[in-house]
Amino acid sequence: MSENHQPKLKVCGLTQLDQIQNLIELNVDFLGFIFYEKSPRYVLNHLNLRQIAELNHQGKVGVFVNEDLENIIDISEKAKLSFIQLHGDETEDFISELRQRLNREIKIIKVIRVGSQKSEVRSEIAKVFDSVQIDNYQPSTINYLLFDTDSKAFGGTGNAFDWNILNDIEIPIPYFLSGGISLENFNQLTTINHQPIALDINSKFEIEPGNKDLEKIKRFVNLLNSPKGTT
Repeated sequence: MSENHQPKLKVCGLTQLDQIQNLIELNVDFLGFIFYEKSPRYVLNHLNLRQIAELNHQGKVGVFVNEDLENIIDISEKAKLSFIQLHGDETEDFISELRQRLNREIKIIKVIRVGSQKSEVRSEIAKVFDSVQIDNYQPSTINYLLFDTDSKAFGGTGNAFDWNILNDIEIPIPYFLSGGISLENFNQLTTINHQPIALDINSKFEIEPGNKDLEKIKRFVNLLNSPKGTT
């Protein structure tokens, strides 16, 4: 990474309290909890909402896929979430209503699933912002985008998309980058002109789904903290 840019770090798919505490001690910026029953990292198979609520961290992210609006609101309050990540096919109307009813302190992250076509990515961004003048967009509803590799499983593929696609589209608000980020391809992030505000790591840093490889994550944190992104 460039010397003057250090993205924040999000570790997603967390299921184990001891590992979460270790990540908090590592000063990881965002902790991702997946509230999608079909995911092998479905957090409520391992932790309850009270346990998540009791975690002393300002970057707790709840990941939802085409979830009922009432459930999102209920979970966000009971788990004391700081961010809602919408990873499905949520419509603009759905997101607007969620924003109106959600605690104003909770920020919304909308995922754009990236395939191989730049035109499709542009189209998805246009849907999210409903033909507003992107140059004048104010993040009153959606605070961040997150670009992830497209998949029928809604993420967790371990595969990276072609990051050069991001150099050919206009990104109106700060964004998270996800999808196959690893120790091996970290230095390739420098090819992105408009750098992400945060990197979202998951399956490349696991022993098995939901069980994180803390040593790998520590090495990645060291890379992020290195002045030139090298060890």
